[in-house]
Amino acid sequence: MRFPDCLIIGLLATTIVGCHSLPLATNKTPVTNPIMVRANNYDLVWERTIDTLHEYHFAISKENRLSGEIETDYKTGAGIFEPWHYDAANAKERMEGTLQSLRRRIQVHITQVEGGYMVSVEAFKELEDLPGIAANSASGATFQESEPLKRDLNLVVGQTSPSGWIFKGRDRALEHALLSDLVGNLQGQ
Repeated sequence: MRFPDCLIIGLLATTIVGCHSLPLATNKTPVTNPIMVRANNYDLVWERTIDTLHEYHFAISKENRLSGEIETDYKTGAGIFEPWHYDAANAKERMEGTLQSLRRRIQVHITQVEGGYMVSVEAFKELEDLPGIAANSASGATFQESEPLKRDLNLVVGQTSPSGWIFKGRDRALEHALLSDLVGNLQGQ
């Protein structure tokens, strides 16, 4: 086989594997947000929630057991060539993450109610908004469109200005996948 043929087959195989690995959820039953978890042990619900967030590769930034709140750091959105990242909960989200710079963060609220706990998940998605071309693009360090040519032998490293982010709302597909996996993780106990 020629190299281009191998490359095309490899890309197709990666795309197919990436799309078929979705979603991670082991529990295929529909869930509502928030879900009612029938459990007597708050620590068990808390730890399974943290475990579920870690399965999706979200790093915890804040957690407060007294108020029942967990917040994650932002995570860069996965593309089709990253099937091991599960934050893109369906093929549409994964394709969008391939074509756009996205990031997501999660907020979880656990409250005690009669007979168990209510677990609410909110997934927030943002789209990167650069004010101009990125300096780290091809020839970005050599020729700037906004300035006349000047002789500077120091290379530009990174972006010329900070990124802006456009709030795109809640990612309902990711919320559903997280809650489905949480139900599955709690049923295994």
